[in-house]
Amino acid sequence: MSTPRLLLRGGTLIDPATGETRRADVSVEHGRITRIGEALGDEDARVIDAAGCFVSPGWTDLYARLGEPGLEHRETVRTGLRAAAAGGFTAVAAAPETEPPLDTHDAVAFVRAQGAGEAADVYVVGCLTKGRAGLELAEMGSLADAGAVAFSDGRFLADAGLMRRALEYAGMLGRPVLAFPHDAALGGRGLMHEGAAGTRAGVLGLPAVAEETALARDVLLAEYTGAHVHLLHATTARSLDLIREAKARGVRVTASVSATHLALTDEAVEASAYSPATKLLPPLRPAEDVAAIRAALADGTLDAVFSDHAPHALFETDVEFAAAPFGISALETVWALVVRELVAPGVLSVAEAVRLLTTGPRRALGLPALRLAEGEPASLTVFDTSGPWTLGARRLRSKSRHTPFDGHAFNGRIVGVYNRGRWADADT
Repeated sequence: MSTPRLLLRGGTLIDPATGETRRADVSVEHGRITRIGEALGDEDARVIDAAGCFVSPGWTDLYARLGEPGLEHRETVRTGLRAAAAGGFTAVAAAPETEPPLDTHDAVAFVRAQGAGEAADVYVVGCLTKGRAGLELAEMGSLADAGAVAFSDGRFLADAGLMRRALEYAGMLGRPVLAFPHDAALGGRGLMHEGAAGTRAGVLGLPAVAEETALARDVLLAEYTGAHVHLLHATTARSLDLIREAKARGVRVTASVSATHLALTDEAVEASAYSPATKLLPPLRPAEDVAAIRAALADGTLDAVFSDHAPHALFETDVEFAAAPFGISALETVWALVVRELVAPGVLSVAEAVRLLTTGPRRALGLPALRLAEGEPASLTVFDTSGPWTLGARRLRSKSRHTPFDGHAFNGRIVGVYNRGRWADADT
């Protein structure tokens, strides 16, 4: 349902583009910010009491698997966008990991059309190679014409020569490549991080070097071609050092980490009695790597936090750890984890944390920054850092209930989002 007039009253405004923070009301008419000031009035507007809350430009999730086409038993574009809005996001970049993959003009256009009428925008990440097979480049120009904002296969492209050509084409098209740094040839059939916890459990391990060598290669190719590479995952201390060094040399590289990877360590696998909800790729890392991730978020080495939403149906996850797929439902837990792991302990201020969900991911995707200013389009997220709530998996908006945080108590709620002329309550 559209919300032509909206008044957000008494919130603390955060504009990451300017660094400005102040308390004020925000008046919105027909999808555009009309006034920002104190004690605003509008008798015809829907009023949202934002006292004690923050208001920022809408958040963007830079990589989420939305199921359609072909995997609707896991998620659909509509259910995924509703989960995103409940998680505070007004935009989501849909991953190409569908069946068939998003490697044609029509497939990209289809996903964009499926998002019509929802409160969250859907952007599309087109395939890097045909069928995500890693053998032949996709028609990247056609995908860009259809609206693809970036390219990725959602897996490591082992052929370095093909990756070089992909970067050159992406650079000419003005699009980033979202690289997935995990060399399966080194990872083999591993199930969790190769380390002490995995050894105790007798579980076949995924070595850190599988990420680090893949990441190093793609950083060097970015440097050689001058193209923009975004590293979707950087989860080890050595990976973070490589990114830090590359940025110091001026390489066009950005990087992100999932909220789950900054919240859990590999010890969670054993502590959960090998719950499939702790099986991620890249795997959960040891405490020293998680500490390095938090430090890298604080010093700017990492540019964004994202969901890495990978929903699965119950019949796929109600199996033993070894047989379960990698990935969890994650769009609705990002902010709670950011508050718990970064804001509450003082690693980041609220404004710094919001930057990881706004300007950081949009820069990684090559999208213009959203502004909190009069005359600008109204894409807004309203949230707090202290509101207590308990996650109930059955109440998730996503079709997937697969999460390691079912029953966990959190502080930091999403109140709602406004986008496309619509207000959507989070109702966590």
